[in-house]
Amino acid sequence: MAEVSDKHRMLADSVGRFVRERLAPLEAQIDRDAYIAPELLGRLKRDACALGLSGYNLPESLGAPGLSIAAQCVIDELGGHTSMALCEALGHLPGSLRFVDEAQRQWLLDPLLRAETSIAYALTEPSAGSDLNAVATRAERVADGWRLNGTKHFISAAEHADHVIVLAVTDAQAPLKSRLSTFIVARGTPGFTLRRRFRTMGWRGHPLSEFTLEDCLVPDTHVLGAIGAGFGTMMATVNNDRLMVAAKCVGIAQALIDLSIPYARERHTFGKPLAGHQAIQFMIADNDVDTVAARALVQQAAALGDAGDPAFRIAASRAKLFASEAAGRVADRVMQLFGGAGYMTDLPIERFYRDVRAFRIGEGTSEMQRLQIARHVLAH
Repeated sequence: MAEVSDKHRMLADSVGRFVRERLAPLEAQIDRDAYIAPELLGRLKRDACALGLSGYNLPESLGAPGLSIAAQCVIDELGGHTSMALCEALGHLPGSLRFVDEAQRQWLLDPLLRAETSIAYALTEPSAGSDLNAVATRAERVADGWRLNGTKHFISAAEHADHVIVLAVTDAQAPLKSRLSTFIVARGTPGFTLRRRFRTMGWRGHPLSEFTLEDCLVPDTHVLGAIGAGFGTMMATVNNDRLMVAAKCVGIAQALIDLSIPYARERHTFGKPLAGHQAIQFMIADNDVDTVAARALVQQAAALGDAGDPAFRIAASRAKLFASEAAGRVADRVMQLFGGAGYMTDLPIERFYRDVRAFRIGEGTSEMQRLQIARHVLAH
């Protein structure tokens, strides 16, 4: 990958070694089992913590590494070289944790940064994905706290999380920007019930679950940010999260290229290497252009984000849209290049092929990104 500084190169070397030596050997078994033991994931998180990665996307003022957005993208790209289940070990935490108060920092954030506990973020509902106006989970004021009722689904890592950040409606009559609030729900709280784990096309071993909240009582100490500020709490980091996905997709594309080039040189058909056939050369060229262009969009967005430029919002959408779709094109070409061998589970190509498809949906669909980009272009 094209690191932008010596500091980023050193970071890439350290993270890349961790991915190759600690995570890659576990990928095939976890994908076959569609399961990673929480104890194993916990050990891997602590190992990443020892490298200084835990909470790498959070500010230094909270005791986190405080890396630049550009540096975060270096880690995120290398995270794309492994599976979603194992990528979680690298230490990315919900960006909304930057809104913790001092007391919450001690009992919630500090243990997370030490990789002693885990947390999930619950936004999506059966009738509400990108449309926050449709959020149906309600939080009603009661003595000393709030009573939560609702259903969340497609929630990553909720199955074993010690805490879940839940977005809920606290004032149904208010405008969207002051209608929602975020709550920290501890595992084991009465009324919190895990209903099921979804079977998925890809991301095997990275559980997506559904849970319900039935008269679930949450104390005032577990409100994250201010009441009515849930929209702002979520939106404050949405661009960073979209850029994280874009960087991860660049990593997937690069990992596929790294697999395909040696194979194209060594595999012979009709008396010459695959790489000697013009049709294969076209695939290689298109893969290179897609990946380099996606990485350039990620780096441009990261630079704008680090500079505090308002253009970061649209730049992140551009990067997320292009990189997620480009990685899908690369996966398809590499599958074709390998032929039958790529379709078999002996190689990770079919896993990448399955995994990358979800990134055109999560963190804002491709259609949502196109709408935002089009509105921006028309307005300017």
